[in-house]
Amino acid sequence: MSFKTLYQFAVLLSLACFSLFALASGEQQIASAFKNKVSDLQVNSSGYVVRVLADDEQGSRHQRFILKLNNGQTLLVAHNIDLAPRLKNLRVGDKVEFFGEYEWNNKGGVIHWTHHDPAGRHIDGWLKHRGVQYD
Repeated sequence: MSFKTLYQFAVLLSLACFSLFALASGEQQIASAFKNKVSDLQVNSSGYVVRVLADDEQGSRHQRFILKLNNGQTLLVAHNIDLAPRLKNLRVGDKVEFFGEYEWNNKGGVIHWTHHDPAGRHIDGWLKHRGVQYD
């Protein structure tokens, strides 16, 4: 194996490890925020769809579904489909990665701001599902 190939492998391995750490850290942040009733926290993690809910049609329209994190905590995801595309063919069991804002509630919390901010006043969020990023 050449030095260049070995170096490229090391860089890819480092990035993969960092990504796993970032997701684990996000899950820990969410668990801590839930325990301490903290809101307005920007987080990055992933979970598996345990329930697909009807869209919220009041005000801005939101695609809604419930994710279960690896630690067992559940989150409602409220994805604004007036500002970002709807996740296509979302099904129970699908993995969804997210970058958005956590809001506390007694059921585990809500993730929102999973889209760009047209006014540019909030950090842009996103969802990833089946290799496609929705923002």
